[in-house]
Amino acid sequence: MDYIKRMRDLREDSDKTQQEIANILGTSQTMYARYERGANELPIHHLLSLCDYYNVSADYFLGRTDIKQYK
Repeated sequence: MDYIKRMRDLREDSDKTQQEIANILGTSQTMYARYERGANELPIHHLLSLCDYYNVSADYFLGRTDIKQYK
């Protein structure tokens, strides 16, 4: 699950707390923490929201490429 590390790295690189990202997603900090630990799978609608928020492609978020954005 490459996306779990990438999800945490993106959040930390943006100097955001789990609570701040949970607020953006409209979920609880507890649920977001479960996504970040891999205890729960990240729903597609949250994946898309995070990609938009961090301005990265889904392939980058999921660890399928190291290129952050499409050209």
